[in-house]
Amino acid sequence: MVPKGKLVIIGGAVDLGSSLSYNENISHPHYIKFFERGILRRMITESSKKENSVIEVITTASKIPEIVGPEYIKSFRQLQVNNVHILDIRNREDASTADALERVKKADIVMFSGGDQLRLSAIFGGTEFLRILKNRYEQEALVIAGTSAGAAAASANMIYRGSSSEALLKGEVQITGGLGFIDDVIIDTHFVQRGRIGRLFYAVASNPGMLGVGLGEDAGLLITGGVCLEAIGSGLTILVDGRYISETNIYDVEIGAPVSIDNLKVHVMSIFDRYDLHKHELIINKAIKVEQDVYLKVKNYD
Repeated sequence: MVPKGKLVIIGGAVDLGSSLSYNENISHPHYIKFFERGILRRMITESSKKENSVIEVITTASKIPEIVGPEYIKSFRQLQVNNVHILDIRNREDASTADALERVKKADIVMFSGGDQLRLSAIFGGTEFLRILKNRYEQEALVIAGTSAGAAAASANMIYRGSSSEALLKGEVQITGGLGFIDDVIIDTHFVQRGRIGRLFYAVASNPGMLGVGLGEDAGLLITGGVCLEAIGSGLTILVDGRYISETNIYDVEIGAPVSIDNLKVHVMSIFDRYDLHKHELIINKAIKVEQDVYLKVKNYD
């Protein structure tokens, strides 16, 4: 089934606008407010109700929800979206309350914050809450977003453990079931900054039918129709395609032994590029890459 909703996955450290210096009297294009043209702005643009959207931020993955939640409220209000609420779900019982179920039925945008993705799968897996959310995503123009852990948990399979330095030792990377908003991909976050390329290589080598998606910080993908991946934000996204692997020893070596992989295919996406998950084709949008230069300079402006 082709979902009618849209999925936004973000690598973490999304620009929330609070750290950006800006002088309204300066008209030079390098001082355009990046935040207003960034990932959160794009989420609002993609919602059917735009600034009138009802947004529910789910802070379940976070250990500091009382801090994370208000920051998102503040950030969305900077973008003239005032109907923003925090769904403070901390256990499976919270996820089953009448209030939580009613609110997820009415939301236009549902956003999962960062933290620990295993908390998301363990608390929401098999619940009526998740069933309602997935059904609305398939049948309605709902926007589901996730950053960091919220992005990692968005796929049917997710990485929940594995050090960057020892990722290519058999058994180091641990994979379990995610929330299941998209199939045939596996997602890692904070990808460039934390050197997680080995984790994604291992995950793809263990199941070459999945496309590995490595999201850098303030990098995201807007996924429409379940297959069209558009790069958004200022960071880079790395795609790892294992369909052409010619040989690997991952199934032969002992636990803890190094893994070898021959012929992985890697793509690098930046803002406005698109990838077709069915055709496995990357389209680099050269015509408007000049916009990226503005984004990057604004993001780094102090």
